[in-house]
Amino acid sequence: MRLPVSLWLPLALGVAAVAAGQSPLQRRVVRDVLEYFHGRSNVQFLFKEREVNGVIETEDPSGTFVQLRLGLVQTSCRNRAPQRHCRVLEGRRKPTCLACYKFDTSDVPKVLDKYHNCGPSHHLAAKEIRQRDEAECRAVEEAGKGGDTLYLPGMFAFSRGLPA
Repeated sequence: MRLPVSLWLPLALGVAAVAAGQSPLQRRVVRDVLEYFHGRSNVQFLFKEREVNGVIETEDPSGTFVQLRLGLVQTSCRNRAPQRHCRVLEGRRKPTCLACYKFDTSDVPKVLDKYHNCGPSHHLAAKEIRQRDEAECRAVEEAGKGGDTLYLPGMFAFSRGLPA
């Protein structure tokens, strides 16, 4: 019996991520990036997590910001008909994904904003792409701050004088 990717892939990723010592939000970002990557029309094979590095996780009153680079490696399994035992194909594509996510402060964190960019690892080194990625991640980190915040009574405790 074959199970769809959406059923077994998150479980397999969760087990792998726990072993790597990642926080629950980091595991959620990895799972979301893999689902995004496999959902692209040009991806014909399944990819596995190769490495997670450059992890930044910061908290502020508006929520938690997570940034990471996810290295992937191509497997022998087709994307549309996954199998349980997919062997890694050496010398094949090894894309790298940059992911920036901002979560709110609720018990079950909701995504306030996100950005991901996946491509060949040598493309992520290009200066223009790196600058765009940095700008996008800064914008994601700022989500929930300023004008996006919830209005609470008493937040603006001032009055305006009436015209004379």
